[in-house]
Amino acid sequence: MTPSNPTFSNFELKASDFGSDFIWGVSTAAYQIEGAHNSADKGESIWDRFTRNKKNIYQGQNGHITCDFYNRYKEDILLMKSMNIRHFRFSLSWSRLIPEGQGKLSIDGIDFYNRVIDICLECGITPWITLYHWDLPQALEEKGGWTNRNILNWFEAYTRQCGQLFGDRVKHWIVLNEPMVFTGAGYFLGVHAPGKKGLRNFLPAVHHATLCQALGGKVLRDTVEKALIGTTFSCSQITPYSQKEKDVKASRKADALLNRLFIEPSLGMGYPVKDLKVLRRMEKHQKPEDQKNMIFDFDFIGIQNYTREVVKHSFTVPYLRSKIVNATKRNVPTTLMDWEVYPKSIHAMISQFNSYKGIKKLIITENGAAFEDNVLNGEVDDPERLSYLQEYIKEVHRAKEEGLGIAGYFVWTFIDNFEWAEGFYPRFGLVHNNFKTQKRLIKTSGKWYSSFLKNH
Repeated sequence: MTPSNPTFSNFELKASDFGSDFIWGVSTAAYQIEGAHNSADKGESIWDRFTRNKKNIYQGQNGHITCDFYNRYKEDILLMKSMNIRHFRFSLSWSRLIPEGQGKLSIDGIDFYNRVIDICLECGITPWITLYHWDLPQALEEKGGWTNRNILNWFEAYTRQCGQLFGDRVKHWIVLNEPMVFTGAGYFLGVHAPGKKGLRNFLPAVHHATLCQALGGKVLRDTVEKALIGTTFSCSQITPYSQKEKDVKASRKADALLNRLFIEPSLGMGYPVKDLKVLRRMEKHQKPEDQKNMIFDFDFIGIQNYTREVVKHSFTVPYLRSKIVNATKRNVPTTLMDWEVYPKSIHAMISQFNSYKGIKKLIITENGAAFEDNVLNGEVDDPERLSYLQEYIKEVHRAKEEGLGIAGYFVWTFIDNFEWAEGFYPRFGLVHNNFKTQKRLIKTSGKWYSSFLKNH
């Protein structure tokens, strides 16, 4: 695969400049790529249910088929191999493995993930498993889902079964994907599954997710020999709109909510109540032993950065008294998601997480961009995405050169997929997918990434 785009030659860094032990990979998630939503005895997930209401999703779309990875996994993993990708992060569908969320296991589900893992290993690709990437079994949601403290028992059993089933071959594990997003969007704003709203849902969901984050780590430590265990957090550089005291204070609150809410309890620091006083209401959901049970010594922390947010004071926003100033209103370069293209944000977040004592290793487990892609003469040229990836990777290298701890980088995502409430509209992939024919085309950005990794 010989790159022909002249922008390749303008990028001076090589993967080897990051060190021979630096990890390069791609990330995906089960609901976003697998399809086969009702194959064999698979149970319904909250996203299967949420997408039934077409008003919830862009153009009424759903993940029933999406990339059909369930049937095309071998083709896709072989494509990864051809692109020199040697680390593949994917999640397990809880409801594919345990249709009702607890109890009887699915032989079909177990067999599917065994095949995925085995073909990865045959291709020299290291599998990184995420236990929970937002697709809770609907049967558990009907019992309260993340708002029900029994989620600790359900999640413990699920984690133990996954460790026992796959831990002989899989040594890299991620407990939760972006708990701030699935609790905030799913249990406060209601714009993601399961569509619940309000503080009365959000606070217990946050607390139970925090406990499960540590619990999952402890169970994996107990069940998987020589496991490397992490968890991932969404994070954005928070910049005050002005240096007025109100805006600075608003930015601190936003930072506490978006960047600190889940990492600090895991490190033994507790919730950031000082900067976000509404978290005091969490006390009614807490038991005396919870403070120590929220702590786990992770082998690595994954951070997932795409942009920065500019924040100003807003009296009308309840609890937070702050709001994000949309990127388009600030007249800055944006992606299709209306996220500012701001490469320095990834350096800022590496620096911020390096300031914590107790983080052993930091990995970028997601970074990428959605732009409008067009197929022309059987090719997809995506210079904006290529530039985005190169500029963000430069900032990762700058952080490493400055002595900040950073050990890996995963692109979001391998292939265009179902992007939650936005449906198929935003394409983040290195590989273009025609959702009608399932034809894959490696984009210019994917060819560059392949070339970049070739001699690593």
